[in-house]
Amino acid sequence: MKLIVPGGLLLAIEGVDGSGKSTLARLLAEKLEQRGYAVVLTREPTDGPWGRQLRDSATQGRLAPKDELNAFLKDREEHVRDVIRPGLAAGKVVITDRYYFSTVAYQGARGMDPKELLRMNEAFCPEPHLLVIVDLDPAVARARAGKRSGTTDQFETTAQLVRTREIFAAIQKPYLLRLEGTATPEGNRDAVLSAFKSAAAGRTIDQRD
Repeated sequence: MKLIVPGGLLLAIEGVDGSGKSTLARLLAEKLEQRGYAVVLTREPTDGPWGRQLRDSATQGRLAPKDELNAFLKDREEHVRDVIRPGLAAGKVVITDRYYFSTVAYQGARGMDPKELLRMNEAFCPEPHLLVIVDLDPAVARARAGKRSGTTDQFETTAQLVRTREIFAAIQKPYLLRLEGTATPEGNRDAVLSAFKSAAAGRTIDQRD
């Protein structure tokens, strides 16, 4: 059995580092593939030149706000062009670990206008069919992320995480599902799968070989 979704289905998973979003993305990809869906599992920042620059800046020193925003936008333009839109056009489920809502939250925490950041991104990015924001107390998130990596991420200072969390909490979309980062990974996976079933209802086609 091979299941496709004409026009594709975009699922974005957001939250601060340590919230469990990357584990959730992987668990969802595995389960949907088991069910017969063609899945693209991707992430931002990407492994492209702009994405590598951003990943390096997390440990080597953050870019100036305008330069950082430009790098995120350039990286996302390539991501949308080369990965997301082709995946959707092929009828696949595209799961992205972070998307433009992270820019709204993280660059918003640096003093930029979240509404303007949202407008800038939605001018060229397809909106997700399902947006998952995993919420977690900043102190817990930072402890988890530090324990996992053993390094200090300059995107994840406690003060900035508090503001980032506030902006994530203010996002309102009809396709938004909020989850608690203290829940089990499997529990959150099943909650998203239930929401996915509703989002894909009436759109999924069984395309047998």
